[in-house]
Amino acid sequence: MVKTQTGLEGPRDDLTVIDNRTGQTYIIPIKDNTVVATDFKKIKAPSKPGEREENETERGLRVADKGFLNTAVITSQITYIDGDNGVLRYRGYPIEQLALHSSFLEVAYLLIYGSLPTKEKFGVFHREVMTHSIVHVDAEGLFKSFRYDAHPMAILSSAFSALGSFYEEANPSLRGQNLFTKTDPASLANMDKQIYRIIGKATTFAAMAYRVRQGRPFVTPPTGLSYTASFLYQMDHLGQEDYVPSPTLAKALDILFILHADHELNASCTTVLQTGSSLVDPYSCMAAGIASLYGPLHGGANEAVIRMLVSIGHPENVPAFLESVKKRERVLSGFGHRVYKTSDPRSFIIRKIADEVFKETGEDELLKTAMVLHDLAMKDEYFTSRKLAPNVDFWSGLIYRAMGFPMDFFPVLFVVPRVVGWLAHWRQMMLQPGGVKIWRPRQVYVGETKRDYVSMEQRVDVDTAEAKTRPFPVPHIGCVGTVRVDEQEIANDTTSNI
Repeated sequence: MVKTQTGLEGPRDDLTVIDNRTGQTYIIPIKDNTVVATDFKKIKAPSKPGEREENETERGLRVADKGFLNTAVITSQITYIDGDNGVLRYRGYPIEQLALHSSFLEVAYLLIYGSLPTKEKFGVFHREVMTHSIVHVDAEGLFKSFRYDAHPMAILSSAFSALGSFYEEANPSLRGQNLFTKTDPASLANMDKQIYRIIGKATTFAAMAYRVRQGRPFVTPPTGLSYTASFLYQMDHLGQEDYVPSPTLAKALDILFILHADHELNASCTTVLQTGSSLVDPYSCMAAGIASLYGPLHGGANEAVIRMLVSIGHPENVPAFLESVKKRERVLSGFGHRVYKTSDPRSFIIRKIADEVFKETGEDELLKTAMVLHDLAMKDEYFTSRKLAPNVDFWSGLIYRAMGFPMDFFPVLFVVPRVVGWLAHWRQMMLQPGGVKIWRPRQVYVGETKRDYVSMEQRVDVDTAEAKTRPFPVPHIGCVGTVRVDEQEIANDTTSNI
């Protein structure tokens, strides 16, 4: 029970908590509209007769928050999101202003260092990032070792993980755990060098992951082009003497990169910080973030939109599709957001970009279907009452498809700009007052209480209908001495057994 006190002393910035188990009263301070979870650990009670010892009642109250729905794990100055009102700001600047007036690398500087750069400072940052886009020749062997059909995200995560082995000076395990937390000039300079390398090589690695699957030779990053134009050059250059990527497409990609540069503590950023809290090198942190973003609930959303539109087909099929969504027979991708409860502010910007791209590439055959889906859903009370408005993924997938990117490359186009946000949060954590504390969340244990080991001969098989409590045999083809399985089961299995 939580009770607000507004007596003669007036409102106070704290909670008065009465523990009805013991009758004791506790005062929990409030700062920045936040309470500290460990303060609740002070609320203790004797264990009840027969209560599980695993509840640890006498050690203090725990706070459960499955999925981190209302848990703040860090104090940040980087990105602010007001999901109820559709607000997104980088370091206080509205995303709409940055998309209209800024460039991706300028926004990268802003996110990492906290302010918009002067011309001189931006020149240094831009030059360092572009200079560090060149990769070691040994990295080519890594990319070529992958199968031709390897997913580019698997290639990219492996590449960043391997990159850490190239730079001993970036590894706290080899150079001391305070390598990036000392905040002296040498430490800061070392940190900046790794930041330049990661941002610079993100486009190079992405292009290499694309070209190795095409059987094309790798392209050395050019000079004199913008960050996104250089990326498109490395992707598409086929030996033309005077090849220059389309300025319209390069500008569109630059704005898309701004929109995707950071989004506060989403799954991948949290993964980066969780990994970084052990003081591992930043390249391993990036690899962990890429692995998280690889998941279909995170980085695969815009790909899901395209697959949905393809499955719908023609615009006249949209009404029937929406009815099937209402019946929970189909899934509506690209609408709604975990954070935004109104509209995603990025979706309005990206809709304008789409118009410019389609003028150059021609309208995608799925665009009319997407437009009808958008219009009908926005007029349907079923979707509007549930605050299911188009998000950034609804339009970005169409733009990437129009630009010629394959669908399984869409998450890579998420990673390239997002490394900037990851690095900004990682740097902030390394430099936070009081140092870095390893992240170690608690759990609520509901498993078996203490039990004694029983030898195999004395065990009684637990007969249960739950499939998850027993192992499943895997069909093995062409292996001598293995257990025979149903022939139809073998026929249905198309995976490798190696």
